[in-house]
Amino acid sequence: MWKAINEHISQATNTDFKHTQKRQLQSTTTDKYFHISNGTQSYFVKIALKSELERLESESRGLQMLANNSYFNVPTCITSGANIEFSFIVLTWLDLDEQPYCQWQKMGTQLAQMHQKHDQAMFGFDIDNHLATTVQPNRWHKKWDVFFAEERIGWQLQLLAEKGIKFAKPEHIINEVKAQLHSHVVSPSLLHGDFWRGNLGFLKEVPTVFNPACYYGDRECDIAMSELYAPLPDEFYVAYNKQYPLLPSYQKRKHIYQLYPILNHANIFAGHYLTEAKQHIDKLMQ
Repeated sequence: MWKAINEHISQATNTDFKHTQKRQLQSTTTDKYFHISNGTQSYFVKIALKSELERLESESRGLQMLANNSYFNVPTCITSGANIEFSFIVLTWLDLDEQPYCQWQKMGTQLAQMHQKHDQAMFGFDIDNHLATTVQPNRWHKKWDVFFAEERIGWQLQLLAEKGIKFAKPEHIINEVKAQLHSHVVSPSLLHGDFWRGNLGFLKEVPTVFNPACYYGDRECDIAMSELYAPLPDEFYVAYNKQYPLLPSYQKRKHIYQLYPILNHANIFAGHYLTEAKQHIDKLMQ
């Protein structure tokens, strides 16, 4: 595997690369993360099963979209590939600043600036991609309420039902989401899609993002996800609202938008996330 990775890097960079240092990094998924270096060039390597190559390649597409449509620092995909057993993606290594970070105002402003671009008229994305390791369908829709209810909540409920897990009749939940979002007027924005502390950082104080799950949707989804488990510092939200103010009614929709990542956690990890998902749905259906 590592011989193939070295060869892919050499071909992509037109250099003779062979790593002399390799360090495994912490991962919360079945993927394996590594920092490799030859003493001069350093790279981040993500390794998954061979069947996961499409997921890794969709990550590369999302990174390119963020690089082209924002002021964020984004890692560059050097190469990707597979052998008989594994797939891999190689990204530029980001030597992030040590926490605690202090430039959250810049992060908020730059996210708002990305969200202010409304170049796409519909909701979705050119390809399906992944939220963590879960497939994320992105069929284009004209109506936001239909897109979010069906492509996000409905899809997650379907995956849970295939595992024998149901919190209520899926069609009732989907219809309730549509009803609560129906009157909400949305202009599509490019979203990071998995915007939380674990996918953010700073490189020499420049806001940096990675691990995207991009699509065109309601900008409030990125904000809602950022507030779910470990909200960002107040400076982030103050700067975001100064650049692109959220509607007061966002607080009503936040609960709906946070259901999506909660259901995704339930699908991936089960355990107490199933209880959390049920409580969230019960509150939604009241």
